Amino acid sequence: MLSAALLCLPPGPARAADIAGLWEGTYWGEPGSALLAHLGARATVLPRPIDFGDSYAPIVLRRVVVGGVPLIAFFQLDKTTGGLKRIQLERQRHGVTPPAARAVLGAFEAAYGMPDAMCGVRPGPESGYQAAAERVWARAGIVIRAIFRDTTIEAFEGCLAGDPSIGPCGLTGQLLLRISPPGADAAGCPVPDRAR
Repeated sequence: MLSAALLCLPPGPARAADIAGLWEGTYWGEPGSALLAHLGARATVLPRPIDFGDSYAPIVLRRVVVGGVPLIAFFQLDKTTGGLKRIQLERQRHGVTPPAARAVLGAFEAAYGMPDAMCGVRPGPESGYQAAAERVWARAGIVIRAIFRDTTIEAFEGCLAGDPSIGPCGLTGQLLLRISPPGADAAGCPVPDRAR
């Protein structure tokens, strides 16, 4: 049985043993009701699920600490089957900094060793002038994709009331980790679009 749940992490910095225990107790495809019963009082049921495109997250854990950095865990359920499709850990945007990203990546490297793939996106018009770095691990029936997007002042998304006439307003940084079964996420870097 593939295990996949994020259980409870202690309030202190994550150690390799803590991260290795994150996936214990549930399985890919598990229905939301069983996942909620497993997580119990630690879980928060959202009044309205968050849409992630191919999935939705009705259940979150609000304080999962990895590398001393608090993250939020979103349990994404497949829109077709209603079963667990992916777990996404995110740092609240106001707290996304290079030191936070290094601490989280350090915790995963301590638990899983060096990543199998390291990818990067240079800042440019296609990326909203936002640099990005990814690390990918394929281990024990899971794929972990860690993504750090840096802040930028060159983009118009985030402008007050969506008015780009006031000039560039910037994008906030983003730090997220996607945990999925091997077939659901590539275990390597994205292939660049050559059609442009």
